[in-house]
Amino acid sequence: MLNAAAKPLVKLVDRYLPDPYIFVLLLSIVVFAAAVLLEQQSPLQVLQYWGDGFWGLLTFSMQMLLVLVTGFMLASTPLVTGILKRLARLAKSAGQAIILVTVVSLIASWLNWGFGLVVGALFAKALARQVKVDYRLLVASAYSGFIVWHGGLAGSVPLTIATTGHFSEAQIGVIGTSNTIFAGFNLLLLALLFVAIPLVNYLMLPKAGDSVYVDPAKLQSVPLTNDNNERPADKLENSLLLALLVGLAGIAYLVQYFAKGGGLNLNIVNFLFLFLAIVLHGTPRRLLHSLQQAIQGGAGIVIQFPFYAGIMAIMVQSGLAQSMSQWFVGFATAETLAFWSFISAGIVNIFVPSGGGQWAVQAPIMLPAALELGADVSRVAMAVAWGDAWTNLIQPFWALPVLAIAGLKAKDIMGFCLLQLVVTGVIISLVLSFA
Repeated sequence: MLNAAAKPLVKLVDRYLPDPYIFVLLLSIVVFAAAVLLEQQSPLQVLQYWGDGFWGLLTFSMQMLLVLVTGFMLASTPLVTGILKRLARLAKSAGQAIILVTVVSLIASWLNWGFGLVVGALFAKALARQVKVDYRLLVASAYSGFIVWHGGLAGSVPLTIATTGHFSEAQIGVIGTSNTIFAGFNLLLLALLFVAIPLVNYLMLPKAGDSVYVDPAKLQSVPLTNDNNERPADKLENSLLLALLVGLAGIAYLVQYFAKGGGLNLNIVNFLFLFLAIVLHGTPRRLLHSLQQAIQGGAGIVIQFPFYAGIMAIMVQSGLAQSMSQWFVGFATAETLAFWSFISAGIVNIFVPSGGGQWAVQAPIMLPAALELGADVSRVAMAVAWGDAWTNLIQPFWALPVLAIAGLKAKDIMGFCLLQLVVTGVIISLVLSFA
């Protein structure tokens, strides 16, 4: 039944979903018009918001580009390639490959969202080299695991309100992770999604005649052909000692960092990937050869993220994001506020695809409403977190690194993700409302 439901959605998305760059341009126009018409802002003022905010994600853009590049470089090392191959051999059929990549992505994303994006995409490529499976669904399955990140160990909303001195502490105090990430309702929700998401992906598996396969040879890394050692410069580029001195220094820092109780964040994930790649490639020349292949997929991140920064600036500065959230709160009750917070966060996330940024926008509206209505503040906060994660399934912003690694376009996977959006939306809504 799900296979039959997915087929028309895949065709619909394939026909009408434009390239993510076109999507962000259209989104920019829609948000610009909405700010003028709904918030009564002058076009010149909205233009000012847009231009001032256009470069607001430069740091994050570089981080995401490094997620792609360092993850690719690490995956192309002989050691990691061998590990991925051995894991991929566990799948003996297309169905097993779909379930395996989904579960691995879910676990990795629960640990850290950046780690999950890269690991899922790289493992999908390894599976595609071993098993004949619809490549679109395989990559979509890898991406679908990303939905659990905001309910996991790196969730920005629960970690923010668990930190002393956070911007809402005067209203709600400090709420520990035992009431959010490790709360009973959140653990139940994670358990249900860990079962439902792999199952739905498995049931969407197209028939052989409708499947799209990829030639495994096209997924192999380009071999290094020029490895001579004639010039003094060549000797440096092929120096194992130079790579080990720098690489092991980075590993030593990480050991010290984790020994002092440091946790995973995007910078640490990139640092880990980079210095492991330096050590495992063995020579600077092999690392640079891998870098040349990796960087080709980063164009989408470089050109699109500034436009999303501009969109976010319009949404926040014009009051549009706050108005959207306020509208949903207006007819909520203590029992339904978590549900409407989830729905509103899902919609706002289309325009403000940043967990921390979205919480800064919605917290001043959702938290007073929760206190006034007597609703569970922890549950409302997690509802915003889950709403932010939920619509990432159809938001190309976060899929760009996965698509770049896999060599696909957004339209190739979003049809499958759209059905997951419906199924997971029902599950999350029911648990937030009744569990």
